[in-house]
Amino acid sequence: MTAHIVIIGAGQAGVQTAEALRAGGFAGAITLLGDEPHGPYHRPPLSKAWLAGDIGAEQLVMRAPEALARKNIALRTGVTVSAIDRAARQVKLADGSALSYSGLVLATGSTPRRLPLPGGDAQGVLALRSRMDASAIAERMAMCIEQQLPVVVIGGGFIGLEVAATARKKGLSVIVLEAAPRLLGRVLAPLLSDWYAQLHRSHGVNLVLGAQITALEADRQGTVSGVRMADGTLVPAGLVVVGIGVSANEQLARDAGLACECGIVVDACGRTSDPVIMAAGDCTARRLPDGSLLRLESVQNATEQGKSVAAALLGQERPFTATPWFWSDQYDKKLQMAGLSGGADQWAVRGDMDSGRFSVYHLRAGQLLAVDSVNASCDHLQARKLLDAGVSLTPAQVGDAAFDLGTLLLK
Repeated sequence: MTAHIVIIGAGQAGVQTAEALRAGGFAGAITLLGDEPHGPYHRPPLSKAWLAGDIGAEQLVMRAPEALARKNIALRTGVTVSAIDRAARQVKLADGSALSYSGLVLATGSTPRRLPLPGGDAQGVLALRSRMDASAIAERMAMCIEQQLPVVVIGGGFIGLEVAATARKKGLSVIVLEAAPRLLGRVLAPLLSDWYAQLHRSHGVNLVLGAQITALEADRQGTVSGVRMADGTLVPAGLVVVGIGVSANEQLARDAGLACECGIVVDACGRTSDPVIMAAGDCTARRLPDGSLLRLESVQNATEQGKSVAAALLGQERPFTATPWFWSDQYDKKLQMAGLSGGADQWAVRGDMDSGRFSVYHLRAGQLLAVDSVNASCDHLQARKLLDAGVSLTPAQVGDAAFDLGTLLLK
C-alpha cells in the first residue's frame, strides 16, 4: 500500500501530528479530516477573548488551509467519519466513500456532557466546545443584554467560570450554580477554591455552592426561562451555559474494537491496541506504568501526544512524560497550573494571596506534586523545573520569600 496517514480530527492534536510527521521526514500522503466547516482554530480563546468580542475570526486561526497545503497536508473540512474498517485498513465516510490508510490517527477530541434533567434541551441551553457554540452563546448574551435577562452558568469548573467572568465583563447579571461544596474541587486546594469564590463574588457574580437543580423551565416557545431548584425556587435565566465536564469521543474506536476506558487507551507514545492506529488529545486515556489511566484535557497534552504519535508512526520512541501544565484566565487573573495535585496532604503558599500574586504548592510527604500560580509566571516556570527534577521541599521553604527555591535544583 502507498504510504498514507489519515488523521481524524483537525484540532490541536491532529494538526500537530500532521506537521510533526512532515518535520520528521514522512514523504507519503497525509489527509486531515475535520468535522467542522472551519479549518483548524484555537479553542482556549473561545470562552474568553472570542466570547468577549476582543478578537476576530482571523485571530482564532491555528493553521490556514494554504499553510497546510504548502506542507502537502490535505485538509478536508465538514467530513463525518462513520466507521473504521481495521481489516481493510479503511476509513468509511458518511457520504459512502472510503479512504485507505497505512497509518491512522484518532484525534477526535471530546464532547460536553449534557444536563440530564427535564428541560435540558430547551432553546438557550448551551454548552461551549466549538467556535459555533461560542458564537451561539455570544448571540444569546447580546439578547440578554438587550432584554436585561440574567445568565445562569451550571458548573463551577474552568469553562463555566471563564464564561461567567466574560459575561460580567459584558455587564451581564450572572449566577453560577455549582453542585459541589467548593469551586474546582477536583483540581484546586481548598484555600484556592475559596479565593476564587471570593474573586467572582467581588466582581458581582451570584455564586451558589451545593446547588441542587431539578429542572430547567421554558416558555411557550420552548426557550429557557429559568432553572428550578430543589427547594422550589426558580432562578430566572435568558441563557443557561452548561459546563459540567466533557466525555472523550471514543465511539469510533470502540465500534472498531479498540481498547477504550473513559477514552481511547494509549501508551506513552500514543499507540492504541492496534499497531497501526494511534490516538492523541482529549479523546485518549494514557496507561501509566502502575496500570492506572490518566486523562488530560489541555493544549500541552494534545501537542505533546501529537509529537509522540508522529514519532511512533516513523518508527521512533518519543514518550510523553513531561510535567502536565494548564492555565485559565478569569478577569485580570491568570492561573497557571503545573503538575497533578491528586493525593496532596499539605499545602503551602508563597506570596501574598490578598495581593492577587501568589502560588500554592501541593505536597505529599514532603514531595512536590503540583504548583498553582496566580499572576506569578516566574513561579510557574520554576515550578515546572522543580517538578521535572522530582525535588522534595518543606512548607517552611515555600513560605520563606527569602529562600531561593531554585537552589533545590542544584542538589
